[in-house]
Amino acid sequence: MMVANGLKLLGAAAICAGLNPFFGYTLVGIGAAAYSPAKYGILGELTSGPQLVKANGLMEASTIAAILTGSVAGGVLADWHILAALGVCVLVYGGAVIANIFIPKLAAARPGQRWQLGQLLTRFLGACRTLWQDGETRFSLLGTSLFWGAGVTLRFLLVLWVPLALGITDNATPTYLNAMVAIGIVAGAGAAARLVTLEKVSRCMPAGVLIGILVAIFSLQHQLLPSYVILVLIGACGGFFVVPLNALLQARGKRSVGAGNAVAVQNLGENSAMLLMLGLYSLAVKTGAPAVGIGVGFGVLFAAAIALLWLRRAGE
Repeated sequence: MMVANGLKLLGAAAICAGLNPFFGYTLVGIGAAAYSPAKYGILGELTSGPQLVKANGLMEASTIAAILTGSVAGGVLADWHILAALGVCVLVYGGAVIANIFIPKLAAARPGQRWQLGQLLTRFLGACRTLWQDGETRFSLLGTSLFWGAGVTLRFLLVLWVPLALGITDNATPTYLNAMVAIGIVAGAGAAARLVTLEKVSRCMPAGVLIGILVAIFSLQHQLLPSYVILVLIGACGGFFVVPLNALLQARGKRSVGAGNAVAVQNLGENSAMLLMLGLYSLAVKTGAPAVGIGVGFGVLFAAAIALLWLRRAGE
């Protein structure tokens, strides 16, 4: 985790120093891709059972809170001075490197494994096969992949939807609307930590169906205040939906391929879903489909996909 944060620190410092932004963002992206499996994977090493769901709720809520705070602070700092904004990023990543020192040191979950590319790839493909063949982990992978793919698509949809539905052409309104989703996710993640256990993961599925229904309703709005309220509800359903699925994957993955490997496979599924859904969204925009129609259709399809996943799990 410290190495991953160090890569992000180097990437931010490179951009701050005026080097090619592509190089800096590449380092940040590599660090982020390595950090996520470790961040969530270590939860399965430090906690178990009901505590694992609570730990995931805290992790999800704190992550979204950090994204929300960073988005607002980044916009303010960038308006003031770009170099100052980049400098703050460097300082924050430096603080993250130092914070890693205080994480409890654990014995290696899989000692003796070599860091050779061929072996790493073979083990990762084996982990993918194991997790996708298991009914419980496949259920979690599909659910979280659909959720994060939908989340990214919704962000892009807001940029197109705001000027057409609300008649607002500034750049701040889509950011504020995304912030409402983030606030809702924090609340939903907290509720999931209290109300859902690993034995009752299916309790989160109605919230997943509601996400799609609410997105369809949101797309039909023409007033700002109702839009804010619905997006908070979408976020709350999202947090309540995704946190138990994360915990389920970590608990089952820890017993089979290791919690870190499970999260790495999850990240592959989530990023693949993001690319697929953004591709479909771009295709719909290119064909001239209206933003409202895209939103309604997207919401209905998402609700149907989660309902189908729920029914399939119930039938297994």
